[in-house]
Amino acid sequence: MVVAMSFQTLYNLADAVWVSGRGPDSLSAVGFTFPFFFLANALANGIGIGGGAAISRRIGAGDKAGTDKVAAHSVISSLILGGITCVVMWILLPALMEFMGATGNALRLSITYSRIIFLGSLFLFFNALAVSLLRSEGDAKRAMVAMALGGVANIILDPVLIYGLDLGVAGAAIATVLSMFLTTLPAFYWLFVQKKTFVTFRFRGFRFDRNILYDIGRVGLPASVSQMSMSLMTFLLTTIIARVGGSIGVAVYTSGWRIVSIATLPMLGVASAVTSVTGAAFGASDFRKAATAYFFALRTGVAVELVLALAVLIFAPQITWIFTWSEESSVLVPELEKFLRIAWVLLPTVPFGMLSSGLFQGTGKGVFALAATLIRTIVFTVPFAWLFGVRLEWGLQGVWIGIVAAGLAYIPVVFGWACRYLKSLVLQESIGAKLEKSVPT
Repeated sequence: MVVAMSFQTLYNLADAVWVSGRGPDSLSAVGFTFPFFFLANALANGIGIGGGAAISRRIGAGDKAGTDKVAAHSVISSLILGGITCVVMWILLPALMEFMGATGNALRLSITYSRIIFLGSLFLFFNALAVSLLRSEGDAKRAMVAMALGGVANIILDPVLIYGLDLGVAGAAIATVLSMFLTTLPAFYWLFVQKKTFVTFRFRGFRFDRNILYDIGRVGLPASVSQMSMSLMTFLLTTIIARVGGSIGVAVYTSGWRIVSIATLPMLGVASAVTSVTGAAFGASDFRKAATAYFFALRTGVAVELVLALAVLIFAPQITWIFTWSEESSVLVPELEKFLRIAWVLLPTVPFGMLSSGLFQGTGKGVFALAATLIRTIVFTVPFAWLFGVRLEWGLQGVWIGIVAAGLAYIPVVFGWACRYLKSLVLQESIGAKLEKSVPT
């Protein structure tokens, strides 16, 4: 999951860098599309995570027949949901883009880009599932190879289609779809042709089993909802930004937020480690070890993000150039540099939320992790951005300040929650130890 998100972030950055050369309207088209593409990713990853987890449990139990049934359910469910997503988005995207504030040429380019992207929905959903299936068997290497192949193809195809064939944003969208297709090819071969996997796909006489669907959904649904909250946050933020800054504002947000995302990638790995270590400690009822791991990771995470934040602040002009290298996009320079000189403050706040969610997931409190994400995205970030950007009429700078203020205000909430939770676990461990000593042997 960490590797998948890392590759996805890098692909999106490549798209934004190359499209920026066609001007703000082209770059804003990518920005207006991003919330919906992120939503599709959330749905695809939900089935992949749920199906992979269900398969892992059956592999552990030595249930070959059950493993094959879950695999078949996962594939068919994924393809059905991918097809529905393609049709629904194709129909609704023009109205949704207008609602968000896209107008004129930016609206036209946004519809073109997004509709091509969603023609590749089946590839997106299949790839998310295939990667999870391979990982559920402990085959993370081939999963990473498939994603890397698509990523390299996307980086190569972007300039060729955008500038070489002069297709503009349509070329960027086609490059993305082709890269997803190239990821599909080896994954399909390994799973359905080579068949050197524990899972065997049997579709003859297939019928849906609601118990299997429930087993996939009880893990996949919370994961999807958590990611969908990020999509909703991006949708609402983009709507606010378009209202106060038009397509220029959306283009700045599209570029700047990708820098923030790149800078937070190390925390994905740290959060994954926190989940694993605290999960093992929780299983062994060693709650003090879980607390030690959490606080050590938090100190490390804050230190790493602080260094990256200072790098963003110091090198803001150079980073800005990456997205404003053409004459058409040079109009973005002042606002993008201003965004980076405000947003750097947000980076050291990220470990508090991300690592606390990792702690909750590791100790089996998935609902806590989901609630923490919803509080950060919907309760804090969107209202703060609206307050400073729209209500106080501070414009784009107000939106950026609101996002940072939300990150700072969120720290005592999530960190306090994590500390209280760990305190209760350690207290429970202490009480258990005292009771054990008091019981005569």
